[in-house]
Amino acid sequence: MTSKRASSPPPSTRQNSSSTKWHLPRTIARDAERRDQIEEAPTTHRPYPSPTAMWNALSYSAVFDLFDNVNITSDQYSWLTSLFYFGYLFWEYPASYIAQRLPVGTVISTFVLCWGSILMITASSHNFTGLGVCRFLLGCFEAPITPCFMMIVGMWYLRQEQPFRAGCFYCCNGVGAMVGGLITYGIGQIDSFPVWKAVFMICGGATRFTVEEKILLIGRGKQNQTGILNRSIKWYQIREAFVDPQVWILFLFTLLNETINGGFANFGKLIIKGLVDSSLLTTALGIPQGAFQVFFILSGSYLSTRFKNIRTIIMAIYLIPTVLGISLLWKFPRSENQYGVLFGYYITGSFVSSLVLALQMPSSNMGGYTKRVTSTALVFLAYCIGNIIGPHAFLSDEAPVYPTACKLGLACAVTQIACALGLRVLLVWRNRVKEEVLADLTDLEASFADVVVLWLMVSLTTA
Repeated sequence: MTSKRASSPPPSTRQNSSSTKWHLPRTIARDAERRDQIEEAPTTHRPYPSPTAMWNALSYSAVFDLFDNVNITSDQYSWLTSLFYFGYLFWEYPASYIAQRLPVGTVISTFVLCWGSILMITASSHNFTGLGVCRFLLGCFEAPITPCFMMIVGMWYLRQEQPFRAGCFYCCNGVGAMVGGLITYGIGQIDSFPVWKAVFMICGGATRFTVEEKILLIGRGKQNQTGILNRSIKWYQIREAFVDPQVWILFLFTLLNETINGGFANFGKLIIKGLVDSSLLTTALGIPQGAFQVFFILSGSYLSTRFKNIRTIIMAIYLIPTVLGISLLWKFPRSENQYGVLFGYYITGSFVSSLVLALQMPSSNMGGYTKRVTSTALVFLAYCIGNIIGPHAFLSDEAPVYPTACKLGLACAVTQIACALGLRVLLVWRNRVKEEVLADLTDLEASFADVVVLWLMVSLTTA
Protein backbone atom coordinates (compact mmCIF):
# COMPACT_ATOMS: atom_id res chain seq x y z
CA MET A 1 0.00 0.00 0.00
CA THR A 2 1.27 3.44 -0.89
CA SER A 3 2.16 5.62 2.05
CA LYS A 4 -0.01 8.71 2.48
CA ARG A 5 2.98 10.72 3.57
CA ALA A 6 4.48 12.66 0.71
CA SER A 7 8.12 11.92 0.05
CA SER A 8 10.71 14.41 -1.16
CA PRO A 9 10.97 14.59 -4.91
CA PRO A 10 14.14 13.21 -6.49
CA PRO A 11 16.83 15.75 -7.32
CA SER A 12 15.95 15.68 -11.01
CA THR A 13 12.45 16.95 -10.33
CA ARG A 14 13.22 19.65 -7.75
CA GLN A 15 12.85 23.29 -8.61
CA ASN A 16 16.15 25.07 -8.79
CA SER A 17 15.81 28.39 -7.01
CA SER A 18 17.96 30.09 -9.58
CA SER A 19 16.00 28.70 -12.50
CA THR A 20 12.80 30.04 -13.94
CA LYS A 21 11.66 26.76 -15.47
CA TRP A 22 10.46 23.50 -14.01
CA HIS A 23 11.06 20.22 -15.81
CA LEU A 24 9.79 16.71 -15.26
CA PRO A 25 12.29 14.03 -16.32
CA ARG A 26 11.64 13.13 -19.95
CA THR A 27 11.24 9.40 -19.33
CA ILE A 28 8.66 9.96 -16.60
CA ALA A 29 6.74 12.48 -18.71
CA ARG A 30 6.78 10.17 -21.73
CA ASP A 31 5.56 7.17 -19.74
CA ALA A 32 2.79 9.22 -18.14
CA GLU A 33 1.71 10.58 -21.51
CA ARG A 34 1.68 7.11 -23.11
CA ARG A 35 -0.41 5.66 -20.30
CA ASP A 36 -2.80 8.61 -20.49
CA GLN A 37 -3.25 8.08 -24.24
CA ILE A 38 -3.99 4.38 -23.72
CA GLU A 39 -6.56 5.12 -21.04
CA GLU A 40 -8.10 8.06 -22.86
CA ALA A 41 -8.53 6.51 -26.31
CA PRO A 42 -11.56 4.28 -25.64
CA THR A 43 -13.44 7.04 -23.85
CA THR A 44 -12.91 9.96 -26.21
CA HIS A 45 -12.35 8.46 -29.66
CA ARG A 46 -14.99 5.71 -29.39
CA PRO A 47 -18.03 7.88 -28.63
CA TYR A 48 -17.11 10.79 -30.87
CA PRO A 49 -18.00 9.26 -34.28
CA SER A 50 -21.46 8.54 -32.89
CA PRO A 51 -22.54 12.21 -32.68
CA THR A 52 -21.30 12.63 -36.23
CA ALA A 53 -23.41 9.72 -37.42
CA MET A 54 -26.34 11.31 -35.61
CA TRP A 55 -25.75 14.72 -37.23
CA ASN A 56 -25.50 13.08 -40.66
CA ALA A 57 -28.48 10.77 -40.06
CA LEU A 58 -30.91 13.56 -40.96
CA SER A 59 -29.06 14.52 -44.16
CA TYR A 60 -28.67 10.86 -45.15
CA SER A 61 -32.40 10.36 -44.60
CA ALA A 62 -33.23 13.46 -46.67
CA VAL A 63 -31.40 11.98 -49.65
CA PHE A 64 -33.69 8.95 -49.57
CA ASP A 65 -37.37 8.86 -48.53
CA LEU A 66 -37.66 11.20 -45.53
CA PHE A 67 -39.50 13.97 -47.39
CA ASP A 68 -42.05 11.60 -48.93
CA ASN A 69 -42.64 9.34 -45.90
CA VAL A 70 -43.05 12.11 -43.32
CA ASN A 71 -44.47 14.66 -45.77
CA ILE A 72 -42.21 17.59 -44.87
CA THR A 73 -41.10 20.53 -47.01
CA SER A 74 -37.61 21.92 -47.59
CA ASP A 75 -38.34 24.81 -45.20
CA GLN A 76 -39.44 22.35 -42.50
CA TYR A 77 -36.23 20.41 -43.08
CA SER A 78 -34.29 23.61 -42.35
CA TRP A 79 -36.20 24.00 -39.10
CA LEU A 80 -35.47 20.39 -38.15
CA THR A 81 -31.75 21.12 -38.43
CA SER A 82 -32.19 24.30 -36.36
CA LEU A 83 -34.32 22.66 -33.65
CA PHE A 84 -31.40 20.44 -32.74
CA TYR A 85 -29.35 23.53 -31.89
CA PHE A 86 -32.24 25.18 -30.06
CA GLY A 87 -32.10 22.18 -27.72
CA TYR A 88 -28.30 22.45 -27.61
CA LEU A 89 -28.60 26.14 -26.77
CA PHE A 90 -31.27 25.55 -24.12
CA TRP A 91 -29.27 22.93 -22.22
CA GLU A 92 -25.69 23.96 -22.97
CA TYR A 93 -24.95 26.13 -19.93
CA PRO A 94 -26.77 23.84 -17.43
CA ALA A 95 -24.81 20.96 -18.93
CA SER A 96 -21.55 22.86 -18.37
CA TYR A 97 -22.58 23.43 -14.76
CA ILE A 98 -23.34 19.73 -14.33
CA ALA A 99 -19.98 18.83 -15.88
CA GLN A 100 -18.23 21.00 -13.29
CA ARG A 101 -20.15 19.56 -10.35
CA LEU A 102 -20.01 15.87 -11.37
CA PRO A 103 -17.28 13.58 -12.74
CA VAL A 104 -16.84 14.37 -16.42
CA GLY A 105 -16.76 10.69 -17.41
CA THR A 106 -20.11 10.07 -15.77
CA VAL A 107 -21.63 13.06 -17.56
CA ILE A 108 -20.34 11.96 -20.97
CA SER A 109 -21.41 8.33 -20.67
CA THR A 110 -24.89 9.22 -19.40
CA PHE A 111 -25.62 11.78 -22.10
CA VAL A 112 -24.21 9.61 -24.91
CA LEU A 113 -26.53 6.74 -23.99
CA CYS A 114 -29.50 9.11 -23.68
CA TRP A 115 -29.13 10.71 -27.10
CA GLY A 116 -28.49 7.32 -28.67
CA SER A 117 -31.84 6.19 -27.31
CA ILE A 118 -33.59 9.33 -28.59
CA LEU A 119 -32.02 8.82 -32.01
CA MET A 120 -33.60 5.38 -32.22
CA ILE A 121 -36.95 6.75 -31.02
CA THR A 122 -36.81 9.27 -33.89
CA ALA A 123 -37.57 6.41 -36.28
CA SER A 124 -41.07 6.17 -34.76
CA SER A 125 -41.96 9.74 -35.78
CA HIS A 126 -44.60 10.11 -38.47
CA ASN A 127 -44.85 13.91 -38.87
CA PHE A 128 -42.90 17.15 -38.54
CA THR A 129 -43.92 17.63 -34.89
CA GLY A 130 -42.58 14.25 -33.81
CA LEU A 131 -39.32 14.78 -35.66
CA GLY A 132 -39.01 18.28 -34.19
CA VAL A 133 -39.43 17.08 -30.59
CA CYS A 134 -36.83 14.36 -31.09
CA ARG A 135 -34.40 16.80 -32.70
CA PHE A 136 -34.78 19.22 -29.80
CA LEU A 137 -34.11 16.45 -27.26
CA LEU A 138 -31.11 15.26 -29.27
CA GLY A 139 -29.67 18.76 -29.00
CA CYS A 140 -30.16 18.75 -25.22
CA PHE A 141 -28.33 15.46 -24.78
CA GLU A 142 -25.54 16.43 -27.19
CA ALA A 143 -24.85 19.73 -25.37
CA PRO A 144 -22.11 18.60 -22.92
CA ILE A 145 -20.22 16.19 -25.18
CA THR A 146 -17.84 18.44 -27.14
CA PRO A 147 -17.31 20.98 -24.29
CA CYS A 148 -16.43 18.11 -21.93
CA PHE A 149 -13.92 16.67 -24.39
CA MET A 150 -12.33 20.09 -24.82
CA MET A 151 -12.06 20.47 -21.05
CA ILE A 152 -10.50 16.98 -20.75
CA VAL A 153 -7.82 17.91 -23.28
CA GLY A 154 -7.23 21.19 -21.45
CA MET A 155 -6.78 19.39 -18.13
CA TRP A 156 -4.58 16.50 -19.24
CA TYR A 157 -2.17 17.90 -21.81
CA LEU A 158 0.42 20.65 -22.06
CA ARG A 159 -0.65 23.71 -24.02
CA GLN A 160 1.58 22.87 -27.00
CA GLU A 161 0.14 19.34 -27.12
CA GLN A 162 -3.52 20.31 -26.93
CA PRO A 163 -4.31 21.25 -30.58
CA PHE A 164 -3.25 17.87 -31.97
CA ARG A 165 -4.93 15.92 -29.15
CA ALA A 166 -8.17 17.79 -29.78
CA GLY A 167 -7.76 17.24 -33.51
CA CYS A 168 -7.33 13.48 -33.02
CA PHE A 169 -10.75 13.01 -31.49
CA TYR A 170 -12.42 15.72 -33.56
CA CYS A 171 -11.27 14.08 -36.79
CA CYS A 172 -13.57 11.23 -35.79
CA ASN A 173 -16.21 13.49 -37.35
CA GLY A 174 -14.70 12.62 -40.70
CA VAL A 175 -14.32 8.96 -39.78
CA GLY A 176 -17.96 8.88 -38.70
CA ALA A 177 -19.01 10.52 -41.96
CA MET A 178 -17.15 7.91 -44.00
CA VAL A 179 -18.41 4.95 -41.98
CA GLY A 180 -21.91 6.42 -41.91
CA GLY A 181 -21.82 6.86 -45.68
CA LEU A 182 -20.83 3.22 -46.22
CA ILE A 183 -23.53 1.99 -43.84
CA THR A 184 -26.15 4.22 -45.43
CA TYR A 185 -25.18 3.01 -48.89
CA GLY A 186 -26.02 -0.51 -47.74
CA ILE A 187 -29.19 0.57 -45.96
CA GLY A 188 -30.30 2.43 -49.08
CA GLN A 189 -30.76 -0.83 -50.93
CA ILE A 190 -33.49 -2.02 -48.54
CA ASP A 191 -36.88 -2.28 -50.24
CA SER A 192 -39.08 -3.74 -47.49
CA PHE A 193 -38.54 -1.04 -44.83
CA PRO A 194 -38.37 2.79 -44.93
CA VAL A 195 -34.73 3.70 -45.42
CA TRP A 196 -34.85 6.84 -43.27
CA LYS A 197 -36.12 4.84 -40.26
CA ALA A 198 -33.36 2.26 -40.66
CA VAL A 199 -30.75 5.04 -40.73
CA PHE A 200 -31.91 6.46 -37.39
CA MET A 201 -32.27 3.07 -35.71
CA ILE A 202 -28.83 1.82 -36.72
CA CYS A 203 -27.02 5.09 -35.91
CA GLY A 204 -28.72 5.24 -32.51
CA GLY A 205 -27.94 1.62 -31.72
CA ALA A 206 -24.23 2.23 -32.37
CA THR A 207 -23.90 4.09 -29.04
CA ARG A 208 -23.64 0.98 -26.87
CA PHE A 209 -20.44 0.39 -24.83
CA THR A 210 -18.61 -2.66 -23.56
CA VAL A 211 -18.37 -3.23 -19.80
CA GLU A 212 -14.72 -2.18 -19.84
CA GLU A 213 -15.52 1.07 -21.66
CA LYS A 214 -18.31 1.88 -19.22
CA ILE A 215 -15.85 1.42 -16.34
CA LEU A 216 -13.33 3.70 -18.07
CA LEU A 217 -15.99 6.33 -18.77
CA ILE A 218 -17.45 6.40 -15.27
CA GLY A 219 -14.37 5.74 -13.16
CA ARG A 220 -12.19 8.64 -14.23
CA GLY A 221 -10.50 9.03 -10.88
CA LYS A 222 -7.42 10.49 -12.49
CA GLN A 223 -9.21 13.76 -13.09
CA ASN A 224 -9.51 14.36 -9.36
CA GLN A 225 -5.70 14.26 -9.11
CA THR A 226 -4.93 16.81 -11.80
CA GLY A 227 -4.96 19.74 -9.41
CA ILE A 228 -6.84 21.96 -11.87
CA LEU A 229 -10.38 20.61 -11.58
CA ASN A 230 -12.34 22.83 -9.21
CA ARG A 231 -15.90 21.97 -8.19
CA SER A 232 -16.63 25.40 -6.69
CA ILE A 233 -18.12 28.27 -8.69
CA LYS A 234 -16.01 31.45 -8.61
CA TRP A 235 -18.18 34.38 -9.65
CA TYR A 236 -15.30 36.79 -10.23
CA GLN A 237 -13.98 34.43 -12.90
CA ILE A 238 -17.38 34.48 -14.61
CA ARG A 239 -17.13 38.28 -14.73
CA GLU A 240 -13.59 38.05 -16.15
CA ALA A 241 -14.86 35.81 -18.94
CA PHE A 242 -17.58 38.29 -19.90
CA VAL A 243 -15.15 41.25 -20.14
CA ASP A 244 -12.29 39.44 -21.89
CA PRO A 245 -12.05 40.56 -25.57
CA GLN A 246 -10.43 37.23 -26.47
CA VAL A 247 -13.67 35.47 -25.53
CA TRP A 248 -15.78 37.73 -27.74
CA ILE A 249 -13.45 37.39 -30.73
CA LEU A 250 -13.72 33.62 -30.35
CA PHE A 251 -17.49 34.03 -29.97
CA LEU A 252 -17.73 35.87 -33.31
CA PHE A 253 -15.30 33.47 -35.01
CA THR A 254 -17.31 30.43 -33.90
CA LEU A 255 -20.63 32.06 -34.82
CA LEU A 256 -19.44 32.68 -38.38
CA ASN A 257 -17.79 29.27 -38.64
CA GLU A 258 -20.91 27.39 -37.60
CA THR A 259 -23.14 29.47 -39.85
CA ILE A 260 -21.23 27.83 -42.69
CA ASN A 261 -21.40 24.42 -41.02
CA GLY A 262 -25.11 24.60 -40.21
CA GLY A 263 -25.95 25.04 -43.86
CA PHE A 264 -23.45 23.00 -45.83
CA ALA A 265 -23.38 20.06 -43.39
CA ASN A 266 -27.13 19.56 -43.78
CA PHE A 267 -27.64 20.59 -47.41
CA GLY A 268 -24.34 19.38 -48.87
CA LYS A 269 -25.71 15.98 -49.83
CA LEU A 270 -28.74 17.62 -51.42
CA ILE A 271 -26.32 19.69 -53.51
CA ILE A 272 -24.67 16.46 -54.68
CA LYS A 273 -28.05 14.91 -55.42
CA GLY A 274 -28.75 17.87 -57.67
CA LEU A 275 -25.71 16.79 -59.70
CA VAL A 276 -26.33 13.05 -60.02
CA ASP A 277 -30.06 12.61 -59.24
CA SER A 278 -29.47 9.25 -57.52
CA SER A 279 -29.79 8.61 -53.79
CA LEU A 280 -27.29 5.72 -53.69
CA LEU A 281 -24.73 7.53 -55.84
CA THR A 282 -25.16 10.67 -53.72
CA THR A 283 -24.34 8.66 -50.59
CA ALA A 284 -21.27 7.11 -52.22
CA LEU A 285 -19.97 10.44 -53.51
CA GLY A 286 -20.33 11.95 -50.05
CA ILE A 287 -17.90 9.47 -48.46
CA PRO A 288 -14.66 11.18 -49.67
CA GLN A 289 -15.76 14.38 -47.94
CA GLY A 290 -15.14 12.62 -44.62
CA ALA A 291 -11.60 11.72 -45.70
CA PHE A 292 -10.90 15.33 -46.67
CA GLN A 293 -12.17 16.44 -43.27
CA VAL A 294 -9.85 14.00 -41.47
CA PHE A 295 -6.91 15.34 -43.50
CA PHE A 296 -7.71 18.99 -42.81
CA ILE A 297 -8.25 18.47 -39.08
CA LEU A 298 -5.19 16.30 -38.45
CA SER A 299 -2.85 18.40 -40.58
CA GLY A 300 -4.01 21.69 -39.09
CA SER A 301 -3.84 20.48 -35.49
CA TYR A 302 -0.47 18.79 -36.09
CA LEU A 303 1.08 21.94 -37.53
CA SER A 304 -0.25 23.95 -34.57
CA THR A 305 1.39 21.46 -32.21
CA ARG A 306 4.63 21.07 -34.16
CA PHE A 307 5.36 24.80 -34.47
CA LYS A 308 4.95 27.27 -31.63
CA ASN A 309 2.66 30.28 -31.71
CA ILE A 310 1.11 29.75 -35.14
CA ARG A 311 -2.34 28.59 -34.05
CA THR A 312 -4.15 31.73 -35.21
CA ILE A 313 -2.22 31.71 -38.50
CA ILE A 314 -3.34 28.13 -39.15
CA MET A 315 -6.91 29.15 -38.33
CA ALA A 316 -6.73 31.81 -41.05
CA ILE A 317 -4.93 29.68 -43.67
CA TYR A 318 -7.34 26.76 -43.37
CA LEU A 319 -10.26 29.00 -44.26
CA ILE A 320 -8.82 29.65 -47.73
CA PRO A 321 -9.89 26.23 -49.14
CA THR A 322 -13.38 26.95 -47.81
CA VAL A 323 -13.49 30.21 -49.79
CA LEU A 324 -12.29 28.38 -52.90
CA GLY A 325 -14.70 25.47 -52.39
CA ILE A 326 -17.79 27.62 -51.93
CA SER A 327 -16.80 29.65 -55.00
CA LEU A 328 -16.63 26.45 -57.06
CA LEU A 329 -20.03 25.31 -55.76
CA TRP A 330 -21.51 28.65 -56.71
CA LYS A 331 -19.91 29.54 -60.04
CA PHE A 332 -18.49 26.36 -61.57
CA PRO A 333 -20.56 25.13 -64.57
CA ARG A 334 -22.37 22.03 -63.33
CA SER A 335 -23.39 20.60 -66.67
CA GLU A 336 -19.85 20.73 -68.08
CA ASN A 337 -17.72 19.60 -65.15
CA GLN A 338 -19.37 17.83 -62.24
CA TYR A 339 -15.97 16.79 -60.86
CA GLY A 340 -15.02 20.41 -60.26
CA VAL A 341 -18.20 20.98 -58.26
CA LEU A 342 -17.57 17.80 -56.26
CA PHE A 343 -14.01 18.91 -55.52
CA GLY A 344 -15.38 22.23 -54.30
CA TYR A 345 -17.75 20.37 -51.97
CA TYR A 346 -14.91 18.23 -50.61
CA ILE A 347 -12.55 21.10 -49.78
CA THR A 348 -15.26 23.34 -48.32
CA GLY A 349 -14.97 21.43 -45.02
CA SER A 350 -11.48 22.80 -44.26
CA PHE A 351 -13.12 25.39 -41.98
CA VAL A 352 -13.64 22.61 -39.42
CA SER A 353 -9.89 22.53 -38.74
CA SER A 354 -10.04 26.23 -37.81
CA LEU A 355 -12.98 25.49 -35.52
CA VAL A 356 -11.05 22.77 -33.66
CA LEU A 357 -8.25 25.22 -32.85
CA ALA A 358 -10.71 27.94 -31.83
CA LEU A 359 -12.70 25.64 -29.54
CA GLN A 360 -9.52 24.61 -27.73
CA MET A 361 -8.45 28.16 -26.93
CA PRO A 362 -10.70 28.81 -23.90
CA SER A 363 -9.41 25.73 -22.09
CA SER A 364 -5.75 26.30 -23.00
CA ASN A 365 -5.39 30.09 -22.87
CA MET A 366 -7.36 31.02 -19.76
CA GLY A 367 -6.53 30.52 -16.11
CA GLY A 368 -9.20 29.52 -13.62
CA TYR A 369 -11.47 26.52 -14.09
CA THR A 370 -14.70 28.53 -13.73
CA LYS A 371 -13.48 31.07 -16.29
CA ARG A 372 -12.59 28.30 -18.72
CA VAL A 373 -15.99 26.64 -18.28
CA THR A 374 -17.80 29.98 -18.73
CA SER A 375 -15.73 30.92 -21.78
CA THR A 376 -16.34 27.51 -23.30
CA ALA A 377 -20.08 27.91 -22.66
CA LEU A 378 -20.10 31.31 -24.41
CA VAL A 379 -18.20 29.94 -27.39
CA PHE A 380 -20.66 27.07 -27.68
CA LEU A 381 -23.50 29.55 -27.43
CA ALA A 382 -22.14 31.03 -30.66
CA TYR A 383 -21.76 27.47 -31.96
CA CYS A 384 -25.50 26.93 -31.52
CA ILE A 385 -26.59 30.29 -32.94
CA GLY A 386 -24.50 29.79 -36.07
CA ASN A 387 -25.92 26.34 -36.69
CA ILE A 388 -29.44 27.71 -36.23
CA ILE A 389 -28.87 30.50 -38.78
CA GLY A 390 -27.01 28.52 -41.44
CA PRO A 391 -29.75 26.21 -42.80
CA HIS A 392 -32.17 29.07 -43.44
CA ALA A 393 -29.87 30.59 -46.07
CA PHE A 394 -30.59 27.56 -48.28
CA LEU A 395 -33.78 28.74 -49.97
CA SER A 396 -35.88 26.02 -51.58
CA ASP A 397 -36.50 28.00 -54.77
CA GLU A 398 -32.72 28.37 -55.31
CA ALA A 399 -31.94 24.64 -55.34
CA PRO A 400 -29.60 23.05 -56.25
CA VAL A 401 -27.08 25.95 -56.50
CA TYR A 402 -28.27 27.97 -53.46
CA PRO A 403 -26.53 31.28 -54.39
CA THR A 404 -27.74 33.09 -51.23
CA ALA A 405 -26.15 30.42 -49.04
CA CYS A 406 -22.92 30.62 -51.03
CA LYS A 407 -22.75 34.40 -50.62
CA LEU A 408 -23.33 34.09 -46.87
CA GLY A 409 -20.71 31.34 -46.60
CA LEU A 410 -18.10 33.43 -48.41
CA ALA A 411 -18.81 36.45 -46.22
CA CYS A 412 -18.49 34.35 -43.07
CA ALA A 413 -15.22 32.74 -44.18
CA VAL A 414 -13.55 36.04 -45.09
CA THR A 415 -14.67 37.67 -41.82
CA GLN A 416 -13.29 34.70 -39.89
CA ILE A 417 -9.87 35.27 -41.44
CA ALA A 418 -9.98 38.85 -40.16
CA CYS A 419 -11.03 37.61 -36.70
CA ALA A 420 -8.15 35.12 -36.55
CA LEU A 421 -5.60 37.77 -37.48
CA GLY A 422 -7.13 40.24 -35.01
CA LEU A 423 -6.96 37.60 -32.27
CA ARG A 424 -3.30 37.06 -33.05
CA VAL A 425 -2.56 40.76 -32.60
CA LEU A 426 -4.32 40.73 -29.22
CA LEU A 427 -2.53 37.62 -27.93
CA VAL A 428 0.92 38.74 -29.11
CA TRP A 429 0.41 42.06 -27.33
CA ARG A 430 -0.66 40.31 -24.12
CA ASN A 431 2.34 38.00 -24.20
CA ARG A 432 4.69 40.93 -24.68
CA VAL A 433 3.20 42.79 -21.70
CA LYS A 434 3.48 39.77 -19.39
CA GLU A 435 7.03 39.04 -20.48
CA GLU A 436 7.97 42.65 -19.67
CA VAL A 437 6.45 42.26 -16.20
CA LEU A 438 8.59 39.18 -15.59
CA ALA A 439 11.73 40.91 -16.91
CA ASP A 440 11.23 43.89 -14.55
CA LEU A 441 11.30 41.82 -11.34
CA THR A 442 13.40 43.40 -8.57
CA ASP A 443 15.86 41.45 -6.40
CA LEU A 444 13.24 41.21 -3.67
CA GLU A 445 10.67 39.88 -6.13
CA ALA A 446 13.20 37.42 -7.54
CA SER A 447 12.81 35.28 -4.44
CA PHE A 448 9.25 34.69 -5.56
CA ALA A 449 10.26 33.99 -9.16
CA ASP A 450 9.17 30.38 -8.99
CA VAL A 451 5.64 31.40 -8.04
CA VAL A 452 5.55 34.00 -10.80
CA VAL A 453 6.73 31.47 -13.38
CA LEU A 454 4.03 29.02 -12.36
CA TRP A 455 1.45 31.80 -12.70
CA LEU A 456 2.76 32.72 -16.13
CA MET A 457 2.65 29.09 -17.22
CA VAL A 458 -1.07 29.16 -16.55
CA SER A 459 -1.90 32.63 -17.80
CA LEU A 460 0.34 33.20 -20.83
CA THR A 461 -1.68 32.89 -23.98
CA THR A 462 -0.58 31.15 -27.12
CA ALA A 463 -1.07 32.93 -30.41
